[in-house]
Amino acid sequence: MKKIFFVLVLALSTISCSIKYQDSFNAEDSVPEFKFEESELTRYEKRKITVSFSAQELEQYKKSSESFAKNIEFTSFDDNGEVSVQGSCGLLSADTDTETYLLFDNITVYSKEDDVSFSSDSLKWDAKTEQLTSGRSDTVKIIKDNATIYGTGFSSSGLDKSFRFSGTSTGEIITEDNNQPSTNIQETENVNE
Repeated sequence: MKKIFFVLVLALSTISCSIKYQDSFNAEDSVPEFKFEESELTRYEKRKITVSFSAQELEQYKKSSESFAKNIEFTSFDDNGEVSVQGSCGLLSADTDTETYLLFDNITVYSKEDDVSFSSDSLKWDAKTEQLTSGRSDTVKIIKDNATIYGTGFSSSGLDKSFRFSGTSTGEIITEDNNQPSTNIQETENVNE
């Protein structure tokens, strides 16, 4: 999880741009200082591609550490140039001062290294504490190996790569016994990886 959101932080710190949907009385606060459409950005470190990032719209506002982006797709690459993480979301709000990143609308992320994917409609990444959380009633879907878990009140630590649901969670694990597929369904609370 840490690597997934590090990619977003890395991409946004490179461009520092995004989409702000707030009313304001000060014209400087409501009109973006920079606005880019159909942007594609690539970041290189030591002559190797590390992140590619595209967005339909990117905006940066004057006198603000906030940036906003619309319809984002990103890919991060490992040291060998192989894809490590891919993802997308409809809206992104980033505050580089507080290192807080809010993702909304059709969030999908796949980590090739961990062979795990997850999706949601709302997530918050706190880069300082390396915590990824959803809203209390927001559903997060996680798929790993033959298991699919849905739950509310999702939280994850990038430090120890654990996750939990504080609300209700359901899951499905597909196993094979004597070449006969079977499905086990379980409803639990506080599921940990």
